[in-house]
Amino acid sequence: GKFPDLPSIQMHLHKNIPMGAGLGGGSSDGAFVLSLLNEKYKLNLSETELISLALQLGSDCPFFIKNSPVHATGRGEIMHPTSVDLSNKKIVLVLPGIHINTALAFKDCPIQSDIQPCNEITSQPIETWKENLVNDFEQTVFSAYPELKTIKEQLYASGAIYASMTGTGSTIYGIYDKPPDTNGLFNKAY
Repeated sequence: GKFPDLPSIQMHLHKNIPMGAGLGGGSSDGAFVLSLLNEKYKLNLSETELISLALQLGSDCPFFIKNSPVHATGRGEIMHPTSVDLSNKKIVLVLPGIHINTALAFKDCPIQSDIQPCNEITSQPIETWKENLVNDFEQTVFSAYPELKTIKEQLYASGAIYASMTGTGSTIYGIYDKPPDTNGLFNKAY
């Protein structure tokens, strides 16, 4: 490899982010291990070099090298800073424990043309996102798992300003001005 003098390492990873939930658990782990190795072994890799290595692990791994809000395009490696600020908002995550097969999500995902770019939509007030900011994977995934659509509807019914599925799923999130009382709102297994 690129660093033949690196010793073999043994590490224990304690995961708190569930796999297959669309929260980037595995991707963030891979990216942070690259950053850790760069720091520990003083490899002096630049952010650009780390991003290139992270892209070999997965399309969303470069985002976690940056580790700040960005609009990502291409395979995930082309990142531009964003002005989105949710620091005064509350976010509710609903993890239904469904593992979404990424191939299924991509298989029948509709290819949208003639749509407003995401960065233009998110530069508008969050109250406009409900009508304009769409996760294209929802159509396919909600057809296969209707309970996910129900969760999204429950988030809106409880006062979410915006709700969506994370990536290819299965976590559904809602953004609020004030956190709702979630007692009895969702299945206890979530």
